[in-house]
Amino acid sequence: MAEPSMLPPASGHDKLMIGQSAAGIYLAHAVLILGVVIVAFPIYYTFVASTHTLQTILRPPLPLVPGSEAVANYSEALFGGIGRIGGVGVGTLLFNSTVTALGIALGKIVISILSAYAIVFYRFPLRMTFFWLIFITLMLPVEVRILPTYKVMVDLGLIDTYAGLIVPLIASATATLLFRQFFLTIPGELVEAARVDGAGPWKFFKDILLPLSRTNIAALFVILFIYGWTQYLWPLLVTNRNDMNTIVIALRKMISFADADTEWHLVMVTAILAILPPILVVVLMQRWFVRGLIETEK
Repeated sequence: MAEPSMLPPASGHDKLMIGQSAAGIYLAHAVLILGVVIVAFPIYYTFVASTHTLQTILRPPLPLVPGSEAVANYSEALFGGIGRIGGVGVGTLLFNSTVTALGIALGKIVISILSAYAIVFYRFPLRMTFFWLIFITLMLPVEVRILPTYKVMVDLGLIDTYAGLIVPLIASATATLLFRQFFLTIPGELVEAARVDGAGPWKFFKDILLPLSRTNIAALFVILFIYGWTQYLWPLLVTNRNDMNTIVIALRKMISFADADTEWHLVMVTAILAILPPILVVVLMQRWFVRGLIETEK
C-alpha cells in the first residue's frame, strides 16, 4: 500500500484566507482606516490650529499644515499666563488634573479592593447587607448627592484643596463589585493552603491576592484615571481659585462668547495638552488593560 503523501504546510497568506475572501479583508481594512481618520482628523486639526497665530485662526479657512508658531504658543501656554483664567499657566492646570486623576484612581482601587476582600473572605454580621448597600450606590451618582456633599466639604474647609477634589469621588461600587466577583473565583483550596502555611490575613492579601489582581487593577486604573481626568461638575463647584482649576474647567473658562475675546491659539494648545496624559496612560498600560478585560483564567 502506498504511503499517504504529506500536504505542504499552508502559507501565511493561505491561513489568512481560510474562511475569508480577499474583498472582505480589504473592506474590513477600509472601514478600519476610515474610522481612524474620522477619529484622528479633529485631533490633528486642533494640533494644526495650535501652531498658528490667533489672526490666522480667525481668518478662515485654516491651513491643513502646521504653522511656525508652535514653540511660541506652547511656551506661552505652559510658562506664561492665560488672561481669561487669571494668568495661570497650563502647567499648573496639568498638575492639578494629574493629582486629581491619580488620587481618584488610586483611592477608588484601594478602597474597593479592601472592601471586596472583607466581604468575600471574612464572616461577620450583616456582611451581605453592607455589600448590597454599597451596590445600591450605583444608582446614586454624584449629581444626586452633590448638594449635601458640597455642604460637607464647606463645613470641613476643603474648598479649593486637593482633598476636596478627590475625597468625595473615591468610593466606587463598580470597582468593589468587580473585585468581589474576581475574589469569588479564587479556589477555597488556595485559602486553606495559605492558612496551613501560617499566612495571616495581611500576608494572604499582600502575597497572594494582590499579585493575582494585577491585571484587574491595571484595567481599572486606566478607566478610573480617565474618569478622574475628565471630571467637570464636581471640580467646577469645589474650586473657586483659578490656580486650583483642573484643565477641563480652565478650557471652558478660556472660551468667550465672542471669538475676538478668545485666545484660540492658546485654547487649542490647552486642548492638545489636555488629551496627552490620558493617551499616554492608555498607550503605556494597553497590554495590562486588555489582559484585565479579557483574561478569564487566573
